[in-house]
Amino acid sequence: MVVFWEVGGGYGGVAAENGRRRARHGRGGDPLSILLGSARLWQPAWCRNAHGDSKYPLVPGHEIAGIVKEVGSNVDRFKVGDHVGVGTYVNSCRDCDYCNDEQEVYCEKGPVVTFNGVDDDGSITKGGYSSYIVVLERYCFKIPDNYPLASAAPLLCAGLTVYAPMVRHKMNQQPGKSLGVIGLGGLGHMAVKFGKAFGLNVTILSTSISKKEEALSLLGADRFVVSSDQEQMKAAAKSLDFIIDTASGDHPFDPYISLLKTGGVLVLVAFASEVKFSPASLNIGMKTISGSVTGGTKVTQEMIDFCAAHEVYPNIEIIPIQNVNEAHERLIKGDDELSYIEGIGSIIDTHKHTVIDKSSWLDGAMVGIYLN
Repeated sequence: MVVFWEVGGGYGGVAAENGRRRARHGRGGDPLSILLGSARLWQPAWCRNAHGDSKYPLVPGHEIAGIVKEVGSNVDRFKVGDHVGVGTYVNSCRDCDYCNDEQEVYCEKGPVVTFNGVDDDGSITKGGYSSYIVVLERYCFKIPDNYPLASAAPLLCAGLTVYAPMVRHKMNQQPGKSLGVIGLGGLGHMAVKFGKAFGLNVTILSTSISKKEEALSLLGADRFVVSSDQEQMKAAAKSLDFIIDTASGDHPFDPYISLLKTGGVLVLVAFASEVKFSPASLNIGMKTISGSVTGGTKVTQEMIDFCAAHEVYPNIEIIPIQNVNEAHERLIKGDDELSYIEGIGSIIDTHKHTVIDKSSWLDGAMVGIYLN
């Protein structure tokens, strides 16, 4: 039996319910135990059916960290007691060019997202707001023992969303180059941290002067530019090699493109409803706009290992699961844009719950993770 923290139709908030994880057989999976999951603005949006595709009852959560409690007979990468994480997807076709290149998030048939997705057996995926999860080995990642699980969870979406394109554009190989970061929320603050770890000169571009002290003192950015101040933007023209745009709201693009040097790249990782810019702003200067989502399994593990080796940690707030609805409200209202982590284990003793019959869900290559 599993304890889900789920949302019913009409959004009455997240509440505890008992249920079952579906059985999985073979094909390289692991049952994983979840200690912590994180809440970001994406979760409340689906809980409230903001995109019109929510399937109730809905169990959110796609930044998951925990400890392996059981492994299937075909599992060879993990053992009981390993610290592990699960990100935004839990399956893919495993046969297309992108899957074969370990870029499963770009699977030609579409990856199976961790919650509110449709798996290959037709079942609806249930996310990390639960007492345990069963995951295919391929989509599970090793977290070094010296890296805090609470810090690891936000890496698996927010961290990866900025790390993957930064590495793709070789920002990690060009120390001394200049990076601009638009927005200072969960994604933006991780872009700043990665930029500094890569040896880049980091400029934060924000509409709010109130974030200047946080940007310079807490995150260690080199410069802060108020993007609504035309004089500051003019002074920063042609000063950046790269820009990571994490702002989800609609905003003009030409002013930011003007900050790029010749051959500069602006990477979109958020989802504004529309993107408008003058082609001349790109053509004159050989500039590029690139899009990106999270990343494949290879780059995910590389990111986790990098964070552990270089002591890169997201800024987090740890809250008990009983306060998750309050956290969702805060995210929606924009009171705090940083990631939240739910200490689900603080009120759920998963050792008292019976695991689904091992012969069914632990057959083959599955890993089982429980929330302690």
